[in-house]
Amino acid sequence: MVESEAQGRLPGIAPVSVVDIGSNSIRLVIYEGMSRSPAVLFNEKVMCGLGKGLAKTGRMDEESVARALAALHRFKALSRQARASTMYVLATAAAREASNGPDFIHSAEMILERKARVLTGEEEAYFSALGIVSGFHDPDGVVGDLGGGSLELVDVSGMHIGRGITLPLGGIRLSEAAAGSAATARAVAKRHVKQAGLLKAGLGRTFYAVGGTWRSIAKLHMEKRNYPLHMMQGYEIAYDEAMAFLTEVAEAKDTKDPAYASISKSRRNLLPFGAVAMQEVIAAMKPSKISFSSQGVREGYLYSLLPEGEKARDPLLAAAGELAILRARSPEHARELADWSGRMVPFFGVSETESESRYRQAACLLADISWRAHPDYRGLQALNIIAHGTFTGISHPGRAYIALANYYRFEGLYDDGATSPLAAIATPRLLELAKLLGGLLRVVYLFSASMPGVVRNLGLREARSADLDLEFVVPAEYEEFAGERLEGRLQQLARLTGKRLAFRFE
Repeated sequence: MVESEAQGRLPGIAPVSVVDIGSNSIRLVIYEGMSRSPAVLFNEKVMCGLGKGLAKTGRMDEESVARALAALHRFKALSRQARASTMYVLATAAAREASNGPDFIHSAEMILERKARVLTGEEEAYFSALGIVSGFHDPDGVVGDLGGGSLELVDVSGMHIGRGITLPLGGIRLSEAAAGSAATARAVAKRHVKQAGLLKAGLGRTFYAVGGTWRSIAKLHMEKRNYPLHMMQGYEIAYDEAMAFLTEVAEAKDTKDPAYASISKSRRNLLPFGAVAMQEVIAAMKPSKISFSSQGVREGYLYSLLPEGEKARDPLLAAAGELAILRARSPEHARELADWSGRMVPFFGVSETESESRYRQAACLLADISWRAHPDYRGLQALNIIAHGTFTGISHPGRAYIALANYYRFEGLYDDGATSPLAAIATPRLLELAKLLGGLLRVVYLFSASMPGVVRNLGLREARSADLDLEFVVPAEYEEFAGERLEGRLQQLARLTGKRLAFRFE
């Protein structure tokens, strides 16, 4: 087999695929490889509805089973075509609860030529929690994973995962149990949620929402408020706002609203029941906010297979570093900037939080990924790649900060129509920090010619003369680097910060 000569893939890893057999859909996801922040090479789902009628008959629907098995033939072929080195097969509520589940799993294993792992409810909750651990920096709260047949709940605090529980409140099951009535569904959900004692420990923390129906609710919320960044990972809604919005969705009074067109027809009928389930859960928990995740059981399972050292890596910095390797002129230079800028910002009165430090480092690692674009569009390309990239371990305001810092680095320290949508997401402090970092990068990229080896020699100190505030101290051997354009960039930074700045070659 002839391998591709494409250089846009990370070296040293091979693709892996995961087949996820759920109660509502089955899905194939092929990842670039086993890494801390794996990129998706291919993703396809089929809405089979294996859990349809399960609560009443105890069996998976035969037509749904036939559709699922047909899809698995295609998934096997696609996995081979993508050169996946390994395939993992996971099955959840419908397969573990149906009387014909063992026969279905046997057929699936024969087709895929792989052993399937039928997860218990507790295992499903555990891997969902690991999906949150893998995708959020230092998570703290309760994870809820809503599938078609069940709802898993589990407490997570940093790397610590509590014992999960499973409730029969999946979208399909709740809809059928309530005979299509949202009011009846609320009574059913309320009765089952009373069993979830772990929710009491979630007061004032974060509720992490996992699952396709809940992501559709978040997407609908984005559409209705004209949110400028259609990025599911880390999208947040405050508790009070979520409660009010979930009531609207559960009552389904405005389904003619154009915003509903953004939701697939296969999901729309389940939205009221997903809304009821979430509303009852968060009413019992009273979190400070709901944070939506694009990662769940699949990503959590792959994360569980990583070496301990790889698990401990920061997912944002890991992904940013990988993109620097793939797209920057010099990844080494990018890493130098991440270190150098951390030593510079305190001189401008900035004391970073842990999150701000992480975002700054990521911004530096990504500061040269658009260098191949036309000079007039490098800033815009950097902004778009970062704002819309599949980064994890980052909030939406943090994503805006990183994107804007790199836009300012190319386009200048001012705002225009390209920056206004993201500026509306970032906090005033992050906007200020983005311009400071952008100003520093504008200076240092000219000083270094975008290549490694000299940035570490550019220091900063309190000025020794009364007419200056700060001096960039440079070894005399680099004196020929001085020039009008470099001085102009330095004075832009001076105007931004209100500091009188100069270079000192000595």
